[in-house]
Amino acid sequence: MGTHLSFDTAMLRTYDRPGPRYTSYPTVPQFSNEFGESDLRLAAKASNEEPIPRRLSLYVHVPFCASPCFYCGCNRIITRDPARGEIYLTRLYREIAMTAELFDRDREAIQLHLGGGTPNFLSPTQLGELVSALRSHFRFSESAGRDFSIELDPRCVSPDDVAELAMLGFNRTSLGVQDFDPDVQAAVNRIQSVEETLAIIEACRRHGMRSVNVDLIYGLPKQTVAGFARTLDTVIAARPDRLAVYSYAHLPELFKLQRRIDSADLPSSEAKLGLLQLAIEKLTAAGYVYIGMDHFALPDDDLAIAQAHGGLHRNFMGYTTHADTDLVGLGVSAISHIGDCYSQNPRDLPSWQAAIDDGRLPVFRGMRLSEDDQLRADLIQGLMCQGEVPVAPLERRYGIDFGDYFAESLEKLRPLAADGLVRIKPGKIVATSQGRLLLRNIAMCFDRYLHEKPSIDAPVRFSRAI
Repeated sequence: MGTHLSFDTAMLRTYDRPGPRYTSYPTVPQFSNEFGESDLRLAAKASNEEPIPRRLSLYVHVPFCASPCFYCGCNRIITRDPARGEIYLTRLYREIAMTAELFDRDREAIQLHLGGGTPNFLSPTQLGELVSALRSHFRFSESAGRDFSIELDPRCVSPDDVAELAMLGFNRTSLGVQDFDPDVQAAVNRIQSVEETLAIIEACRRHGMRSVNVDLIYGLPKQTVAGFARTLDTVIAARPDRLAVYSYAHLPELFKLQRRIDSADLPSSEAKLGLLQLAIEKLTAAGYVYIGMDHFALPDDDLAIAQAHGGLHRNFMGYTTHADTDLVGLGVSAISHIGDCYSQNPRDLPSWQAAIDDGRLPVFRGMRLSEDDQLRADLIQGLMCQGEVPVAPLERRYGIDFGDYFAESLEKLRPLAADGLVRIKPGKIVATSQGRLLLRNIAMCFDRYLHEKPSIDAPVRFSRAI
């Protein structure tokens, strides 16, 4: 995928419509509660029996946050009681033990990610115990290329804590910033100083972290071009290895805390586009490569290198360089992708706790992918990671005639091609410099579920393109 982006305001406005972020295909609303524990066990057994079993990626969800950020749509629990973390860990250790039994011991874990919530709601001692529990049940890779990452809230972590995390083996961190502007921070209930944030970035580097990511959000209440420009300049000067610049999706009907945001304070659609354009211009001018779907990386970062060599992958943890793995999700709401199956743990804490207490794997819902699902998943994976649909390889892999099989999808794609978002070439379909900012819209043409009624227990949490 090339590095050039063409920012066409009119085109972005035309295609600004709700759609999935495609961290999976099919997307979560298609999961069914008919998929249960026995299905997960069968998927793991089949995965073990592959001629060369895949390595493992472990995701652990820590749902607790000490204070609410009004913009947040994550699955989290607000509490200041540290005892809740200890109680959660007790059950999490049981889930780790039960889940690890599904996989042959010689399958190494090449990737570990702690997300939330706020993983550093747990103390360094508790995080050390968690890593020890995981290490005792899974075979951690000793490869130099392993990725052990953790999301950090700079407001409640110290440089000394970072040193302890590095000693535990973490080599990547992701820091939430969103915006440094004081008015914006007050409007979203996240007061965070530049100084404390930069101190954590510096500590990550001092203690040997291989990569630091910073999250920003555009479209927040009271954001202005001038204020966001100052935030971008401050972050660029700190030179994180990666940045994620997300579009704020205001969905107060789904997320209760967002009702605390005055919609009159939100930037207009035109102003929000201006914020996006500002971010793209500043980051690309500073040498960052646009990876796709809001993500940027320095040219020597593993993500940029993987994309340049066709090895980039996208899953529930975002973009990753570890494509050939089974994803094992642990904790409340966590999602696994094992072989041709997805499974999700209960989204509410009591249901997850009840399953663990009953000695059951906490499977809430999931699905087994049909051959059509797998074909379209591969297609969308190529599009989201490399900016192109690998037509010829898909024909060979699945034994199809692409034009016949995807006749309906190609008809939906024609207006996008006419608008210059894609070029249809022999053997592949390529997103143009304009289309790279609208990869979701291109992918939606190939999503056969979009016009079907989603399962009743799965709210559609789509966000807008910009």
